[in-house]
Amino acid sequence: MVNPPTPGPAPADRTPESGTLTGWSVAVTADRRREDLVGLLLRRGATVVEAPTMSTLPLADDEQLQAAVEACVAAPPDYAAVTTGVGFRGWLDAAAEWGRGEALTAALAGAALVCRGSKAVGAVRAAGLREAYAAPTESNDDVLAWLLAQDLAGRRVAVQEHGAPMPEFSAALRAAGAEVLPVPVYRWGPPADPGPARRLVAAVAAGEVQAVTFTSQPAVEGFFAQARELGRYDEVVAALRGGRVLAVAIGEVCARPLEAAGVPSVHPERGRLGSLVRTLEQELPRRRG
Repeated sequence: MVNPPTPGPAPADRTPESGTLTGWSVAVTADRRREDLVGLLLRRGATVVEAPTMSTLPLADDEQLQAAVEACVAAPPDYAAVTTGVGFRGWLDAAAEWGRGEALTAALAGAALVCRGSKAVGAVRAAGLREAYAAPTESNDDVLAWLLAQDLAGRRVAVQEHGAPMPEFSAALRAAGAEVLPVPVYRWGPPADPGPARRLVAAVAAGEVQAVTFTSQPAVEGFFAQARELGRYDEVVAALRGGRVLAVAIGEVCARPLEAAGVPSVHPERGRLGSLVRTLEQELPRRRG
């Protein structure tokens, strides 16, 4: 019932223009908003390799989400952690399909909405609601820290999950005395077509691309998962560590799986696609020099 956008196959003709990234080959591993990033890179002259390494999937069983909607309506939360814009919109859209949209919005209007980043803030405001707190970075750590600074004893906290369960986040809230209501809206899964991701693994191992971009932790993890399945994980990590291929993340949180693998990466200060592309414009020529 909740259907986050899933881009279709890449167009056959992806002719780059001439610009600041002319002569560079850049891989795009994103699922959502892939077309936006590809367009930015093509307009700057990059040769783009499209290889989604994960997919965004609706829940196989919407009963969990429907139960969460009914629970919020029956006993409105005191706080709600809004972790993604697309997830918050999906939550409200699903409730509307079940005839509970107005009731859910009214329940959330009385809650302190704690937003992870600007996209979550935008989704909250688009629904006619206002946030109590907007994390300065797109990190769940900031959201959790703000919540834990409140008196949560006996309080009810709804946690909109973003792609995977958040057991540590919820456990910390429960330890502070809160009643936690998880809200599962969508899940991350493997790419619908693993072929492009597997070809990217080979290209990175051979140094045939100069940069690989990642816009989420699951994209990094999905890339490494494909490399392990092909038995080429060590080759890929060596190429990324050795400087033959530059790893570029959308932000600090996205870069954590790279750091855990000992892979150096660069990321912009602001987690925006335009900022990511500007980072490429700065870093790739510098590496050539």
